[in-house]
Amino acid sequence: MTDGRTLPMTVAAPGLPARVRIHEVGARDGLQNEKTVVPTEVKAEFIRRLAVAGLTTIEATSFVHPKWVPQLADAEDLFPLIGDIADVGDVALPVLVPNERGLDRALALGARRIAVFGSATEEFASRNLNRTVDESLAMFEPVVARAKADQVHVRGYLSMCFGDPWEGAVPVHQVVRVAKALMDLGCDELSLGDTIGVATPGHVRALLSALNAAGVPTATIGVHFHDTYGQALSNTLAALQHGVTTVDAAAGGLGGCPYAKSATGNLATEDLVWMLDGLGIETGVDLDELTATSVWLAGQLGRPSPSRTVRALSHKEH
Repeated sequence: MTDGRTLPMTVAAPGLPARVRIHEVGARDGLQNEKTVVPTEVKAEFIRRLAVAGLTTIEATSFVHPKWVPQLADAEDLFPLIGDIADVGDVALPVLVPNERGLDRALALGARRIAVFGSATEEFASRNLNRTVDESLAMFEPVVARAKADQVHVRGYLSMCFGDPWEGAVPVHQVVRVAKALMDLGCDELSLGDTIGVATPGHVRALLSALNAAGVPTATIGVHFHDTYGQALSNTLAALQHGVTTVDAAAGGLGGCPYAKSATGNLATEDLVWMLDGLGIETGVDLDELTATSVWLAGQLGRPSPSRTVRALSHKEH
């Protein structure tokens, strides 16, 4: 703790991991859905401040066509500005790539960690990737193969794992089929996306167990919850109880999904760290430094942070 803060009091709970790696997505998944145009220099400063706060995996940007995600059209300009980020620690800067063209652009700038993003449902695959689920997997196959041949780390994102705004409830076996296919392509890790925030803890446990039964180890799985119905932290705790040690979150609770209008912000990194601090789970993150970063970014965006922890801690400073 810093600045003399003694809360939350640490009370460990049995059966939880000793350490959690936070996969920070605020600079990519968070900013891609902001209406405010964020200058490239501000994005670079945001990433730098996140690293200073102790985050070691910071998803930097996305090499998609600017037409589809105009907020991240400056990927080529941004990535060189954060090349010195390793100076503040052992920081990984993964980037999203949709296809081989995106991979070419990322590799040309020296990216060593990439992510592909698929869908567990046909409707979202059609709207987001303009392909069927199987066609999208076929598109990822050469991307993953080329990345692995170049010793580049690959993450597979899977959206709509718990519910879809057009198709409704998504059967667990349907998610497992696509998740297993992604991993069989050669992905190093899998991120399960609750894109519209409808998951509940029992559903989380059921999906994780089904993935294990299909041969996907818990150690390769990360969880990515949105807080639409206020369930993100309870779902995260269920995942931790199952043994998951990678949790996606966005500083300040930024983000949503431009292709799923019912998706609200990601789980706020500060809210996650507050819970993990209280459970005695190590993250390496300085919560006060992170909160200050989100307050600073909220000023850049011209609106308050939706994170309850950011609001509580920043309010106490006044």
